[in-house]
Amino acid sequence: MRYIKLQHRVVHARYDEPTGKWHLRIRRPPPPNVTLESPPNEGEAYEEFEDTADLLFTGVGSLSRWKWPEIDGLKDFEGKLFHTADFEVGDGDKAWQEAIHDWKDKRVGVIGVGSSAIQIVPALQSRVKKIVNFVRGKTWISTPFSGAKMAELMQRDPEAENCTGYTDVFSEEDKERLKDTEYYKQFRHELESDLNSVHPSTLKDSDAQRAGRAAFHAHMKKKLAKKPWIADFLIPEFGVACRRLTAGPGYLEALCADNVDFQPTHIKGITNKGIELVDGTHEDLDIIICATGYDYSFQLDFPMVGRNGVTIQEKWSPHPSTYLAVCTDGFPNWFMSLGPNSSLGSGSLLVLIERQVEYAVAVAKKIQRERLKSIEVTKEAVADFDEYLESYFPKTVYSEKCRSWYKMGKEQGRVVALWPGSCLHAVRAIEQPRWEDFRYELPEGVKNRMHWLGDGQTYNEKTMTGDRAWYLNDDEVDIPTGAYTTLRLSVLIS
Repeated sequence: MRYIKLQHRVVHARYDEPTGKWHLRIRRPPPPNVTLESPPNEGEAYEEFEDTADLLFTGVGSLSRWKWPEIDGLKDFEGKLFHTADFEVGDGDKAWQEAIHDWKDKRVGVIGVGSSAIQIVPALQSRVKKIVNFVRGKTWISTPFSGAKMAELMQRDPEAENCTGYTDVFSEEDKERLKDTEYYKQFRHELESDLNSVHPSTLKDSDAQRAGRAAFHAHMKKKLAKKPWIADFLIPEFGVACRRLTAGPGYLEALCADNVDFQPTHIKGITNKGIELVDGTHEDLDIIICATGYDYSFQLDFPMVGRNGVTIQEKWSPHPSTYLAVCTDGFPNWFMSLGPNSSLGSGSLLVLIERQVEYAVAVAKKIQRERLKSIEVTKEAVADFDEYLESYFPKTVYSEKCRSWYKMGKEQGRVVALWPGSCLHAVRAIEQPRWEDFRYELPEGVKNRMHWLGDGQTYNEKTMTGDRAWYLNDDEVDIPTGAYTTLRLSVLIS
């Protein structure tokens, strides 16, 4: 934790070409003993300081800055107005619990049909008097991700009426089995392997896409049997996964509840008492929850200046361009995780995040080992990856007409959020850096590229400290116990 600074915010970043360092301006709260006599103006409660870095790594994410919907009269509403993301990080669940404890007699409007709305509606259904879910578009609600595999691993009958495939609560027997290290490793491995097997379903007209479409169509029709008319407004014409696919446990069932109205008529505006629709209908509401998403543009909310005074905002307009989703030209010594084209249509995002971090670590080691001033991907390599992106996505369901944050919230256009391939493809692609796609800058005054060889000694020898036989350690000797005889035989035979 000594290296982690909480409540600190970068407000400006600039690459300094003479020194090859990033200059950062950072805002932080004042020390605990400082009190303010009156509420401060914007930014007054904070102090700013400068810092520098040899390598800058960002992991700000694509779904980190929420925004209000562009609906007339939004601020005229006299009831409670919420955005699903508008709670302090870390207190989210607690804040919601405190907010809804007295909602049992309230009429609640939920705007949206993305993953947030799909979670909010069933969570509130039994706790409020009425919910009206305002839905502009259509979306696929899937069966549980890896539900059959989960049931198999947890030794449950997938056909049983009470087996949904979700494991919200583990039985005591489950917990005992998971204490077995070998069982847990197998459980995790098989579940993730199953999750990494669905990529073919994202390809247009594939057998897997057709099978998924048929299965989810039947699933949705079955769950909406009590209000079958909803299916006409909710089940899409576009392919499965064109929008982010959500299993949404309980959502379809909640829509069929007596106290939930599904409202597909578009919103005209918000009044002081509720929501007015384009057909003139008015829904009186006590509470409005906007589950309307984030800023998907990948335009950072602070100036970031690269070579020649060009900002990343200028560089990434009208859309971002990167090299393998880890860096871009014109911004030396800057690498990223969860930047443009870093998300996944299927598979585990965690492993990709880890690999992106490891990629940046490999770069940092190279800079340090070879005493480089800067490392920067070439413009040509960025252009080639851009060309690959443009040729890949038309073959996928992501290019179909559907409003998605994958395409910066648009129905059609460039896919800026997703990796052009599967999770496993992404992990393999950045496993080993292609150093030939970069150009390197030596420190000022250094002409010989071999200057990094120093004086012919390592630090351990020079100071007589540390391990001076590290090459015999287990992590260096990549030969398992008992394999020496096999190795020697193979050498003699060859």
